[in-house]
Amino acid sequence: MTATPPAALQVSCVQLHWARSLDYNLERTLHYLDAAAALGSRVVLFPEANLTGYYFPEVIRLPADRIQAALDRVCAAAAHRRIWAIVGALRPTADRLLNLAHVVNPAGAIVHQYAKVNLAGRDEKKYCRSGDKLSLFDLDGIQCTLVICRDGRHPELYRIPAMAGAQILFHPSCSSDEIEAVAWKRVAGRAQLPVGPHSKIYHCVANTIGESPDGKQTSSGSSFIRDPGGLPLAEAGFYQEEMITAVLDLSRADRCYPLESIEHPPFLRPHWLKMIEAVKARAHLTPE
Repeated sequence: MTATPPAALQVSCVQLHWARSLDYNLERTLHYLDAAAALGSRVVLFPEANLTGYYFPEVIRLPADRIQAALDRVCAAAAHRRIWAIVGALRPTADRLLNLAHVVNPAGAIVHQYAKVNLAGRDEKKYCRSGDKLSLFDLDGIQCTLVICRDGRHPELYRIPAMAGAQILFHPSCSSDEIEAVAWKRVAGRAQLPVGPHSKIYHCVANTIGESPDGKQTSSGSSFIRDPGGLPLAEAGFYQEEMITAVLDLSRADRCYPLESIEHPPFLRPHWLKMIEAVKARAHLTPE
């Protein structure tokens, strides 16, 4: 870990189309990585599966070497720009696909990977399998965590890492669904609800926009960066590709609610402590 973590961290979240080609996605990813670095951000978060896209009829045809080559390009760009990047891909394994978020450090190395735990939708459940760890990683001496899309509806996936020290939740998402479901999400509080009011950590969401090629699905947009009280620091629109940016004052992310949960009620304390140690012990594992 870095000896003295920074007091503040500038973060950018990018909102991209979910059903484009790998080549298109790579070009837009490199564009926004440069844009975030030029703006002075230390880390840039991309949506769920931003490199491969989330449109399974196309994703399942992608060769593994093309996906790896695109990821290598992102790693090289992060090293050139000296910026952290969190990028997503649906990647083949011996047993179906994994929906992965890769944390790339400013030297261009992948230092942490997280596989989505709670799968969503018919195609994802058909073609993917779940991950088997929670996310906890160090970013410039700041403890952080990750969830992917549907994972955000399962608070234990980020509250236990918050108990372990995480001050920032990075939340890549692809809220693709039928138009009726997407409209409901917008009316009822978006695809993701802010985690701050019950976790007192920052919540950074990079979501997708756009329609599928057959016009049967769309995505809800509305990426956001919210403070530990749930207040918006930056918000994106419903339909357009864009990047939002905010500076996070880390002194505000005191994690008070998860820490209080460790102590009260007392009979749960030993169980929480065991779970925290289990999360730490598995955090370094590479999903395979």
